[in-house]
Amino acid sequence: MTIRTLGLALALTAALPTPLAAQTTDPQQLALSVRTLASDLFEGRAPGTVGEERTIGYLVGRFQALGLEPGGPDGQWVQSVPLLHTRLGKAEKLGIAQGGVTTDWTVGKHVYLSTLQPKDKVAVDAAPLVFVGYGVSAPERGWDDYKGVDLKGKVAVFLINDPDFEATKGEEAFGAFGGRAMTYYGRWTYKFEEAARRGAIGALIVHDTSGAGYGWNVVVSPGGENYDLVRPADKLTSLAVQGWVEGDAAKALFAGARLDLAALRKQARSKAFRPVELTGARFSAAFPVTQEVVQSANVLARIPGTKRPDETVMYGAHWDAYGKGAPDAQGRIYRAGANDDALGIAGLFEIARAFKAGPAPDRSVLFAAWTAEERGLLGSEHYAQNPVWPLDSTVANLTLDILQTAGKAKDVILVGKGQSTLEDDLAKAAAAQGRVVTQESLPERGLFYRADHFSMAKRGVPVLLLMGIAGASDLVEGGRAAGQAWVDAYTGQCYHQACDAIGPDWKLDGAAQDVDLLLDIGRDLATSTRWPQWKPGSEFKAVRDKSAAARR
Repeated sequence: MTIRTLGLALALTAALPTPLAAQTTDPQQLALSVRTLASDLFEGRAPGTVGEERTIGYLVGRFQALGLEPGGPDGQWVQSVPLLHTRLGKAEKLGIAQGGVTTDWTVGKHVYLSTLQPKDKVAVDAAPLVFVGYGVSAPERGWDDYKGVDLKGKVAVFLINDPDFEATKGEEAFGAFGGRAMTYYGRWTYKFEEAARRGAIGALIVHDTSGAGYGWNVVVSPGGENYDLVRPADKLTSLAVQGWVEGDAAKALFAGARLDLAALRKQARSKAFRPVELTGARFSAAFPVTQEVVQSANVLARIPGTKRPDETVMYGAHWDAYGKGAPDAQGRIYRAGANDDALGIAGLFEIARAFKAGPAPDRSVLFAAWTAEERGLLGSEHYAQNPVWPLDSTVANLTLDILQTAGKAKDVILVGKGQSTLEDDLAKAAAAQGRVVTQESLPERGLFYRADHFSMAKRGVPVLLLMGIAGASDLVEGGRAAGQAWVDAYTGQCYHQACDAIGPDWKLDGAAQDVDLLLDIGRDLATSTRWPQWKPGSEFKAVRDKSAAARR
């Protein structure tokens, strides 16, 4: 951090009024923090930019002013996270050749592409395409979409979500992957990783809004930009390009190969499905690539425990957003993520303030502000691969990522029902507020696998995520209909867009309720000796069980 940046951070911190030692979250304090982080000064908080430098300085200044200690390696406030940053230039060649006819594709209209290879040029020349259904290899469920097909030098084409997403009773896939609740097999990240493991040169997912959980506008919002953790040469992906093909373009692609995409969707819901080559179709792409390694950072702040300091209760939210983009209708160029996730960071500040206002915790409490969540959970993944505080003795991870801003609610939305006993803690804390727990309304969107807590879950740490877009809250004013209207407006218009900005319509008393829930849960864990557990049937239970001896 530069002297200039630290000075800026301290000045911004000093400008905030010091609240009284209240026991509940103050909506006005949340708003003050959000307005600062989402302001143009921070330029949309993209990793590796001046906006990041200012953001890191501000976060350190705030945690320092709240009385926390550095929680990073070697007594530092930050954990360095080297990132590969790539951006595709203007296409030199892009399209499909079928039956002697070449159909040019336009980036953003027919297809969306990016690369995670550290090269100056992307080149795919007349590669065959193979439809691999949902692209799932799940031996524990008796499911294999690949059947040993050789994908080397080929482009894999997938459907989004799980094989049972559209399945009806009587079909083999029906209920095979938990019904409408998406598993990790349904995530685009898994599909790209699996295609790379099998040597594919490219991977395309057929987009549909219901299966993905978001529209085409969200798919194209990164603008050809991508990030990854810096990897050794022998760990690089085989995929020269990866991305999505728009729904109508996909239908035309399959039709050109004399295939019916709708019929293949149905076939892919059977265990007997075998990969289908798009006969005669060849995919070509050539792009210049701008690539660089940027040094980003997680910010880690800590309150040491007085009795069991080696046991850690972790709170998390991500500081990054999407940076600078094309002007929107109002001329705004910064996609600053006021809700996603400046509001989550604001919540961390308020939880930290409440902890410092009360008795010191028995266990240590760690506050993690992650980088590069929007680029694939990269900051939290880097920490999970290189934990500063052992994950075996991390009690739980409690994550804030998008809170509803439409006012107080009679309920709180649970993401990932049946995963861990933390959902029981949530029900107890909600009851103390006179609220109830409502299960997420669209579990097929796989939100449990789409936030930074997932990096910890994969290593066995019990997790709990609060995410306002997981379902329609039963609002005190307007009920569930008003809650659904808020979800629809946010996800349909402002998710990852410049209009994710704080405005006069924001009502943060409901968000403050949710912050208080995680405060109460974490405070209870930090002053007890109990360890939350994964529930039977959770895919993460076995991982945690292996380290049980570390928690005796």
